[in-house]
Amino acid sequence: MSEDLKQVDELKENVENKKSAEEAPQGEEADAQIQEGADLTSQESFEGNGPEEATSVNEAVPAVPEVQVGDILTGKVSRIEEKQALIDVGFKYEAILPISEVSSLHIEKIEDVLHLGDEIEVKVKKFNPEKDELVVSKRAVAAEKAWEVLSKRFENGETFETTIVDVVKGGLVADVGLRGFIPASQVERNYVEDFSDYKGKPLKVKVIELDRENNRVILSHRAVLEEEAERRKKEVLNRLEAGQVVEGRVERITDFGAFVDLGGVDGLIHISELSWDHVEKATDAVSVGDIVKVKVLKVDRENERISLSLKATQPSPWEKAAQSIKPGDVVKGIVRRLPSFGAFVELMPGVEGLVHVSQISRKRVGTPGEVLKEGQEVEVKVLDFNLEDKRISLSMKELEEAPVPESKEWEKTNAKDEENKGFGVSIGDMIGEDMRKKLK
Repeated sequence: MSEDLKQVDELKENVENKKSAEEAPQGEEADAQIQEGADLTSQESFEGNGPEEATSVNEAVPAVPEVQVGDILTGKVSRIEEKQALIDVGFKYEAILPISEVSSLHIEKIEDVLHLGDEIEVKVKKFNPEKDELVVSKRAVAAEKAWEVLSKRFENGETFETTIVDVVKGGLVADVGLRGFIPASQVERNYVEDFSDYKGKPLKVKVIELDRENNRVILSHRAVLEEEAERRKKEVLNRLEAGQVVEGRVERITDFGAFVDLGGVDGLIHISELSWDHVEKATDAVSVGDIVKVKVLKVDRENERISLSLKATQPSPWEKAAQSIKPGDVVKGIVRRLPSFGAFVELMPGVEGLVHVSQISRKRVGTPGEVLKEGQEVEVKVLDFNLEDKRISLSMKELEEAPVPESKEWEKTNAKDEENKGFGVSIGDMIGEDMRKKLK
């Protein structure tokens, strides 16, 4: 009985399997149903997990960065190595910043320019997503900005400050976002033999040449100095007036005088204005570097010329003479000139008085040369001193003994004769009387 029932069950199962096989879809229709089921299962799975879990799944899938060579990125320095720095720019891998791309200037160590955590802008130089390779440049970003800034400064003739980072053959190197070069001839207005002290020193400069194609930036400190000097010169020229007494420094000495710096402009002291005494060479009166007080004689603003006098600020010989020589004084001097009307006698350096021909001697003098010669030392009496007109009247004959008048000379002779007469008898009479007695 049990075997009969088992056979009946097997027969039913075979019939049902056959029916199911006939009702099942075939080929593409079956594949479509399988895919639809899979999609449905996936959708149900995500819906079942909720929006937060679905988002986390998306974030787990790494995004491929969409960047191109030339793009500007912002990142932070995450690691510094000997020849490169790694920059975190927000991708699954870090960007490589070679030491050569850190600065336009030569650097020995990256740490001289960058530090961990520094936020910087970099330019994409190379991008290979297949190899997870991203190479960037900080120098390129700085250069791009520097060219823009320098172009404006060049056009406007702007003066700005920069720092000297290196001393090289022929000049100085400055950091202006690019490598700026200052030729030796453009450092100072005067010649400089040693530039070693300039490294690390700030300097005011102007851009005098800019060539982006050849990456050439030429700067000048001298142009700034000359511009400032020109400004000071105009200020001084506008301020100075004839008659003013100012202070300056002797800068140059020539055969015809000395140039004095008055604080931006040079004035000339002609050799004749250096001293009241006779000066053969300007160096006899002043030396380079001397600080002197001078009087402004003339200002020619159009031609930028200033005439100065050193002796005008000092007491003149006549003023000195007026303090020591008074009318009635007897002084000694040297005969310097002998014109036809008298003799000029030097009493002090730069001070001469006149002995008129009528005051040379009590005897008649035809020409001064009959009695005097140049270079002869004489003693004279001061008759008059006129400081305003710079005239001194002198006399030599006032020092000679006055001659005895003829009438008084006769009286002296007659008096002597009377003394020799004794009782009214002359010596002749007495001798004559003795002779007559002997003859008898």
